[in-house]
Amino acid sequence: MKITVKFFALGKDLIGQDELEMELSESGVVADLIAQLEEKFPPFKELGSYLIAVNLEYAEHTDALKDGDEVAIIPPVSGG
Repeated sequence: MKITVKFFALGKDLIGQDELEMELSESGVVADLIAQLEEKFPPFKELGSYLIAVNLEYAEHTDALKDGDEVAIIPPVSGG
């Protein structure tokens, strides 16, 4: 299945792009996607903490993915 992954802020800087398509097995879950990102883009591991949204809803690492899903990797933000 094909998944679109969107990156923001530091995540975008570490990956070098703001969006990419990833291929996963049909039984893939969010954790599988994260593992594939860490393998393909080792700097991604530096992100440390982040939230994950699938189709605009927050998701857990155990949530199943399906073909055409859009996953956003949301790094911590600060402001003041």
